[in-house]
Amino acid sequence: MSREVPVLANIRPNGTSQYLMEDFYYAGGLTALMQRLKPFLRLDARTVSGRTLGEDIESAECFNDDVIRPLANPVYAEGSLAVLRGNLAPDGCVIKPSAMSAKYLKHSGPALVFDDYPSLKKMLDDENADVTEDHVIVLRNTGPKGGPGMPEWGMIPVPQKLIRQGVRDMLRISDCRMSGTSYGACVLHVAPEAFVGGNLALVRTGDRISVDVHARTIHMEVPEDELARRRAARVAPAPRFGRGYGWMFQQHILQADRGCDMDFLQTQFGETAGEPDIF
Repeated sequence: MSREVPVLANIRPNGTSQYLMEDFYYAGGLTALMQRLKPFLRLDARTVSGRTLGEDIESAECFNDDVIRPLANPVYAEGSLAVLRGNLAPDGCVIKPSAMSAKYLKHSGPALVFDDYPSLKKMLDDENADVTEDHVIVLRNTGPKGGPGMPEWGMIPVPQKLIRQGVRDMLRISDCRMSGTSYGACVLHVAPEAFVGGNLALVRTGDRISVDVHARTIHMEVPEDELARRRAARVAPAPRFGRGYGWMFQQHILQADRGCDMDFLQTQFGETAGEPDIF
């Protein structure tokens, strides 16, 4: 669906717009947007109003064509999210192409790898850091188990050194997440995460990483035999918790591609947990 449905809402962080959700509201809001997306909707679907979706949006109007674009003039021709796959993320990762510089939609550069956020932060603040806009910053061990809890560290800032040079975007990769209002060429939710032995754990500074958003691919340009040697030599990180909720979380949390849910909350054949008797 993301390949077919364009981005029409010209609000931050999409595109270069400074429009906010308030502007979206005054331009007609969600019903106006849905009116313009009618070719992609099931208009006969019954809604909570008791009427069909088509009936609900029939009278909707758009009052600002720059805020809610027509189909012929989208903000971005595809959906705002793309799932990439490759040897760096066999189970997928997510990027927001509508909120990034077009320069990085297809990019290859050397990795600059960090195993924790404090190390990354030190580099970001270093005015003499050995980093260029062509580097690919990698932050790992920040996923569902590694974080733990997949914190919002994925919106990795552009290093201060590059900010002073006028650089406003660069490719950044992590197994954590970021806010939906964040922007930039940030690859997120890499699965499997590094903490559990995903290939992200095998990347070394200097390895070349290639991303092609149109082709939906992400690769580290390292021969498979070398990756096998690194995998065999890898030492798994020590467990984070020895007891309590943290221990239970580590045992049962699923990876990003499976929703970061607890495995025991999954059901088969529609089982329910039931309700206790109340006396």
